[in-house]
Amino acid sequence: MADTAVHADEHVDHGGHYSSTGLSNNKLAMWMFLGSECLLFGGLISTYMLYRGRHSENLGPDQVWDIPFTSASSFVLLMSSLTMVLAVSSAVRDDDRNTKVWLSVTALLGALFVAGQVYEFTTFYREGLGFTTSLFSSSFYTLTGFHGVHVSVGIIMLMSLVGMISKNKVVGDKKETVELFGLYWHFVDVVWLFLFTFVYVWASAGATIAHG
Repeated sequence: MADTAVHADEHVDHGGHYSSTGLSNNKLAMWMFLGSECLLFGGLISTYMLYRGRHSENLGPDQVWDIPFTSASSFVLLMSSLTMVLAVSSAVRDDDRNTKVWLSVTALLGALFVAGQVYEFTTFYREGLGFTTSLFSSSFYTLTGFHGVHVSVGIIMLMSLVGMISKNKVVGDKKETVELFGLYWHFVDVVWLFLFTFVYVWASAGATIAHG
């Protein structure tokens, strides 16, 4: 009974409402949103896998992919997960200064990734691989572009949070808010791991085997 009272007090102190799962309603809603996003990305990945061979001989993955560049861009995005962890850790310690610093660094790394993706898309287009060139290109641009939009939205969210923390206008529990943003960002990074593996690495390995 005492433990129950303590937990109840904690819930009241944080100003949040908790579900029967032990998670706050905000965190439960975020997990449900991410679950729906998994289904959406799963559908897009499946579509890409169906159409990845529907291209001309000169405009397939093995002709246009720049694996070293994409690997470097992927490393930048994955490093942003580390800085996001540091931001959450700072928020738990009520260290607003470092929280803002690490959130800003995370947003910067995300922006570098998006810039790399824009450069990559521009290069592909100049080589003749447009959105309507083939079923392969349409599915590729839709899948990776949709992920890029998610990263861009995340960047806006992170910088908005930095502004709210600076002005002390975060609604609700600040620690939980930073953690929720962190969940979204980690989800974006994990999705990219799958995309990089299936879209780039697998295609490159298949082309190497075929030419060997």
